Amino acid sequence: MHEKMNTTDTLYIGGNEVTSRLITGSGKYRDDRIIKDVLAAAECDIITVALRRVDLEKPKETFLQYIPQDKTLLPNTSGARTAQEAVRIARLAREIGCGNWIKIEVINDQKYLLPDNHETVVATEILAKEDFVVLPYMNADLSTARRLVDAGAAAIMPLGSPIGSNRGLKTLELIKILIDEVELPIIVDAGIGRPSHAAQAMEIGADAILLNTAIASSQDPVRMARAFKHAVWAGREAFLAGLGDSSETARASSPLTGFLNS
Repeated sequence: MHEKMNTTDTLYIGGNEVTSRLITGSGKYRDDRIIKDVLAAAECDIITVALRRVDLEKPKETFLQYIPQDKTLLPNTSGARTAQEAVRIARLAREIGCGNWIKIEVINDQKYLLPDNHETVVATEILAKEDFVVLPYMNADLSTARRLVDAGAAAIMPLGSPIGSNRGLKTLELIKILIDEVELPIIVDAGIGRPSHAAQAMEIGADAILLNTAIASSQDPVRMARAFKHAVWAGREAFLAGLGDSSETARASSPLTGFLNS
């Protein structure tokens, strides 16, 4: 049975229990000092970090100093154009103390920043064998998702729309297929721009949401983080409750006949 339907509704990623189904990023903030407050408002367990933003000589003096020690770091391989480059970045992240979680991003397309699914599968297989908890970012394609499962991925992370676009779930129907067919957590990543987008993804059965731009680019990132927390929770509750059927015609919620004709 898929993890999303277990009786305790506990999310596990790579055998690790995850309390929050909202994952946030650490980039694009006008002031990195706000990161701690954003994380507190979002109540998230996992935060993504771009290794290229870390001073490798003094990693503790970068934005990492604003991330509480109890958070799980999810370094990404942003900037990698091949599987080998992604593997090199992942190994470096672990060496400097970022742990063994890694988000695979392999991108050759510089206009839309769409992931290279083939290279992503290759990198996932290599790193999974090295005991990384691998979360691959990918185009929503069922065949690729199945290859990633076989390669040892801990979760599947399909994009909702291009990175940073805030355009929402343009791949909704494809994500539904992955949710129905893939026996790993499905984490919708990229393109989520509004809390309503996050709620919609959770309502159809996504296991978690990863977003950054929607919070960081808002006028009040702390309040927006809180809004996304509630949206993810509401969407999950709606999914577990079971959404009612839709209809092309009206359905009266109260009897239209009865005492008036008696």
